Amino acid sequence: MFDDRSPIYQQIANGIKDEVLSGTLKEDEQIMSTNQYAAFYRINPATAAKGFAQLVDEGVLYKKRGIGMFVSPDARGRLRAQRRERFFADVVDPMLTEARMVGVGVDEIVAYLKDGAR
Repeated sequence: MFDDRSPIYQQIANGIKDEVLSGTLKEDEQIMSTNQYAAFYRINPATAAKGFAQLVDEGVLYKKRGIGMFVSPDARGRLRAQRRERFFADVVDPMLTEARMVGVGVDEIVAYLKDGAR
């Protein structure tokens, strides 16, 4: 599950975000504890806790004292908005810049996308 490209705690956070975005984890659903997560993936509990803490700081998860961690009610919508913004900044804007440099018009791009979507 984990690779060497980024810190494990970051991969944990990104994996949980992906599960929220895909609907695998629902809003207000309880998730595994950090100890359960650490045991399941055979990682240090402190590493799992650091990933969970990041998600709490970002508002993706919230704690119920004495009960556990839960997916925030608005997590999916906020994550979708963030990913959409990043998609346009990281994918669409550079594509449009390249298209302008090589003389491809927006209409041609739209036609190409529509044809490829079939």
